[in-house]
Amino acid sequence: MTNTGKVVVKKIIQLVVPIAGAALLTTGCQTYQQQNKVVVFWNQGNLTNAVVEATKQADENAKNKDAIIWRLEQAAVLRANGQYDDSNKAFDLAQEKIDDYAQKAKVRVGQEAGALLSNQANLDYEGRSYDGIMLNTYKALNYLALGQPDKARPEIIHAYQRQQDAVEANKREIEKTQAAAEKDKEKAKMDKAQQDPKFQAQLQNTLTNINDVKVYADYVNPFTVYLDALYFMANAADASDLERAHKSLERVASFAEDNDYVKQDLAALDGLMSTNSQPIPPMTYVIFETGCAPIRGQMRIDIPIIISRVSYVGAAFPTIKPQGNFQSTLTVAANGTNYNTKTVASVDSIVALDYKNEQPIVITKTIAATITKAVAAYAANEAARQAGGDMAGLFAQIATAAYEMAVNIADTRTWTTLPKEFQVCRFPTPADGVINLATPNGMKASLTLTPAAGGTKIDLTSTNVQATLNSGSAVNVVYVKSINASTPLLVNQFKLK
Repeated sequence: MTNTGKVVVKKIIQLVVPIAGAALLTTGCQTYQQQNKVVVFWNQGNLTNAVVEATKQADENAKNKDAIIWRLEQAAVLRANGQYDDSNKAFDLAQEKIDDYAQKAKVRVGQEAGALLSNQANLDYEGRSYDGIMLNTYKALNYLALGQPDKARPEIIHAYQRQQDAVEANKREIEKTQAAAEKDKEKAKMDKAQQDPKFQAQLQNTLTNINDVKVYADYVNPFTVYLDALYFMANAADASDLERAHKSLERVASFAEDNDYVKQDLAALDGLMSTNSQPIPPMTYVIFETGCAPIRGQMRIDIPIIISRVSYVGAAFPTIKPQGNFQSTLTVAANGTNYNTKTVASVDSIVALDYKNEQPIVITKTIAATITKAVAAYAANEAARQAGGDMAGLFAQIATAAYEMAVNIADTRTWTTLPKEFQVCRFPTPADGVINLATPNGMKASLTLTPAAGGTKIDLTSTNVQATLNSGSAVNVVYVKSINASTPLLVNQFKLK
């Protein structure tokens, strides 16, 4: 090798290898799921440590690309731990950033250009549509648990409005991504990759776990709509509020066709709105939040690249993994009758549909980034080989390969502390104000919920629970959360009216 060649090799080592090393250190080749220690404590039912870890992560990432996702995790575990005020403060911080991103869409342009040389996981997490909807839904529930129904009202309205806005927002994002792809200088390679039968066959595998989930209308969360109906039915200021509640119940009924409790609500509301209206008797609702929402994994898919000596380049695409190990139902004994909760909303379905809607954007951006990295790596390797010979080319190949390995991860960020399902049941409030709750696995113990103006939260070590209701309330809500089949139930009580 000539002296000039040796100088070139040295410069390549000094320049390219540190870049590759920095990439490895920055990403650690780890996805969000691999970094997320909160979910470990969460799945153990260890809320104390989950709160500590989530707060640590949220504070450490407060000003970087992952700020929103960690605030959502923090807010959810604080809520589960009965720290409703602190939970809303965390939700406020997340909402501020979500709304800020929505107002400053231009920020994404420069970041996405940089992501072409890295991956979508290095973009700012701006919050998915269902994140914003559940954020405001949970804030409303926190205010209700705190005995502040007036503050819950605007949150419920905001959550409902987010569902209307999400459809148009996704449409704009798809159009923007497609327009950028049309102008990409590598458009021919991108089109070739999209149409490749092998690529399409592998891509279908990313949908394997969600092909059979129930499909709702775009971006609708039936539980949010159900809460909207209950709130405005119980706190109606005028006929327009009752009409709003009626429309919401009709929507929920169309999604939860087998839920007789929703039909009973509709019948009761019809009676309330009729000429000979009768007030709804004291009613108790049990809301059961069970299991954990899907997580995101990743799958390597070969993308065809038309470059000399390169046929296919691997890229990581996100996958959806529904979680098992959950209580399938909750049995409530009241008035000498057993009531089994029924599903009003599947978060699995909500997340799956959002994933499907987002997939065209993810595919286009991932292909564009993969082609850009492959072309850049090939050019760098060839330039090194021509300038410094085969040894220089080898060093360049090692460096670029290390870099591509470091950044070849999918964006697996997703709100992991959401539930799998929301279930409900309703019944006339018993005269003695006592109900019993039980889940299928049959651990034994009983506790009494003492009514309080601001709600009551109890950690349970059993699935046999006795709750004393607020008999003076027209509408009681007993809120029960089960993280998985082996963790204690979390219960709180509040009144809607």
